[in-house]
Amino acid sequence: MSNTGGRKPRLVADKRTRPTKKKPAAKRRKTPARKSRKPARSRGGVSGAIIGFFSGVIRWVLRLLWGIGWRLTAIFALIVAIATAYIYTTLPDVSAFLDGRARGSVTLLDREGDVFAWRGDQFGGVVTTETVSRHVRNAVVATEDKRFYWHFGISPRGVAGAVRINLQEGRGPLSGHGGSTITQQTAKLLCLGVEFDKDKWKNERDYVRDCRRTTVWRKVKEAIFALAMEVKYSKDEILSIYMNRAYFGGGAYGVEAAAQRYFGKSANAVNAAEGAMLAGLLTAPTRLAPTSNLKRSQDRAATVLKLMNEQGYLTPKEVAIARAAPATLSDAAEAQAGGYFADWIMDSGPEFFTRDTTEDVIIKTTLDQRIQRAAEEAMDYIFENKVRDGSEAQAAIVVMSADGAVRAMVGGRETKVTGAFNRATQANRQTGSSFKPFVYATALELGYGPFDTVMDEAYCQNIPGSGQWCPSNYDRKFHGRVTLTEALARSYNIPAVKISESVGRDLVRKVASDFGIESDLADGPALALGASESTLLEMSGAFAGILNGGSSVEPYGLVELRLLGQDEPLMGAGGGIGERVINEEAARELMFMMNKVVTSGTGRRAKLDDREAAGKTGTTQAARDAWFLGFTADYVAGVWMGYDDNTPLKGVTGGGLPADIWRETMVRVHEGLPVTPLPMARDVTQPRPESQPQVQQRPRPEQNRDGPIENILKQLLGVER
Repeated sequence: MSNTGGRKPRLVADKRTRPTKKKPAAKRRKTPARKSRKPARSRGGVSGAIIGFFSGVIRWVLRLLWGIGWRLTAIFALIVAIATAYIYTTLPDVSAFLDGRARGSVTLLDREGDVFAWRGDQFGGVVTTETVSRHVRNAVVATEDKRFYWHFGISPRGVAGAVRINLQEGRGPLSGHGGSTITQQTAKLLCLGVEFDKDKWKNERDYVRDCRRTTVWRKVKEAIFALAMEVKYSKDEILSIYMNRAYFGGGAYGVEAAAQRYFGKSANAVNAAEGAMLAGLLTAPTRLAPTSNLKRSQDRAATVLKLMNEQGYLTPKEVAIARAAPATLSDAAEAQAGGYFADWIMDSGPEFFTRDTTEDVIIKTTLDQRIQRAAEEAMDYIFENKVRDGSEAQAAIVVMSADGAVRAMVGGRETKVTGAFNRATQANRQTGSSFKPFVYATALELGYGPFDTVMDEAYCQNIPGSGQWCPSNYDRKFHGRVTLTEALARSYNIPAVKISESVGRDLVRKVASDFGIESDLADGPALALGASESTLLEMSGAFAGILNGGSSVEPYGLVELRLLGQDEPLMGAGGGIGERVINEEAARELMFMMNKVVTSGTGRRAKLDDREAAGKTGTTQAARDAWFLGFTADYVAGVWMGYDDNTPLKGVTGGGLPADIWRETMVRVHEGLPVTPLPMARDVTQPRPESQPQVQQRPRPEQNRDGPIENILKQLLGVER
């Protein structure tokens, strides 16, 4: 028997150690990760130490920079705060900043009292964000500073963007785009509060240039000034200053002046299209001014409208309406600030009230805008239809009343200009045969009659120092015995010279001078043929003296000058009718003779269909100048044509294109006017027998022998005629 003692054997194996492969815990204690960490620490000890060292250095430097930086920032902020506070204390009430012009403006009114031109620094009056049209206010903000109502006076984002764009475009960081806010721009317009000092700056131009300098230091001061303004004034007040101070081109300072200048309305009545155009001018007011290029201004306005839509100021429908009806110029703006007439007024008026005024001046003038348009349209019509393309010939027109009141003036073919050479007032040109009426006026005053005769034949004179001089007629022919009326009507040269020599050149010169021709008159016998020079304005004024019955005339355009806000004028008209030159009967007979120039003489192309006219042609040597001057019972008009460089005209005489321009002008001028006959003589003595002397004198009634020339003869000769 076994030694089990009879017990049954166990059904499971005895407890024993498990095989190694079945001990996962032992394997987890011997993982590769645990084995690899020890050699890694051993191998990276040096590099880790280096990295740790430099990391510590960097952290120390950053802590040092931070310590210095926040202290410097705090110091800088304190300095800025102190500077801002100081500037804040110097800022005046907002009303003091609304009109900062050092110079005044001139507003020109036509004969009806309507504005037709401006000169100088135009300021239309103060506007505020409450009184101005919302379209102007919104357009300015949308264009110039869309975050205006949210920033604190400066825009770091805007400055950074401007610097980036400038660098990308190859400019300096501060050149070109400025990134300035409206507040900063206002600070610049205010010249950072520095007023003009004549001891520091030579003139206002240097002062403005100094204010507009762009340097880092200037930008810093500008930013501080802007911060002070933000503290002192409300956003609306700052915007009001900006809208009143900004330059909008065309001499207009402030949005009210610009609205009046371009649209003939107040800034509170401006619509969306007009407001967009005004705001668009702020980028480049001179280049974008609608008076310079209306299409360019309208294109810029379209961009502004888009910005207004994007920023929620206009709905797409409102933008579509504004683009369909873009802003256009008023009649006064379309006239380009008055053109030649306005320039003449500014040049002829008192300098301290025109070109150098420090006040706002209102000048009422003689201009008739209807007649001005008639003259411009007449010139355009002739040059478009009767002058070859590419011709550089020029022309000028003056229209005036019999008392010398100038109603229209065109100084060249380009009518919508300002500051251009005015051929009506500045061009001294030989007058040619248009001078002959003054020769015959002298003869008529001395007793000759329209039908007295003179021989048109070969005629020569020996002129000391020059030799023999023999005038000839334009057609190179002689016409025998002719009446004075025929000689003038057909513009014969030889009879004019003979009559001038008969009555005396000195008296002819005296009559012409008394009629208003102030230029130096020739001394020789060629005086009678218009060898002297004169301006179209002078000649037109002299012809006005014939129309008014023989009294001198000083052409004038200024009727009244007063300061803005005052009712009493400081000065009145500076011209008009002067002293009598020839007696009234002589003037009436001269008109009769000049009427024949138009009806049957060299000026037939100037004849009007519905009313009487009188005039005289003139063509100088080699056709360098061509004239036609004449009048109806209502108006005098003068026309000159030629080249600025004295190049001869080809196929043009005074009876040609100048007469055409004159006729086209007068037809338009007299539209709607009642027909009035010329105040000319109508009971003129008929021609005398053929046997009469070459120049037959006809004594006048005693009551007509008291003219200035008669008195001169009495003094010179000591006898009575």
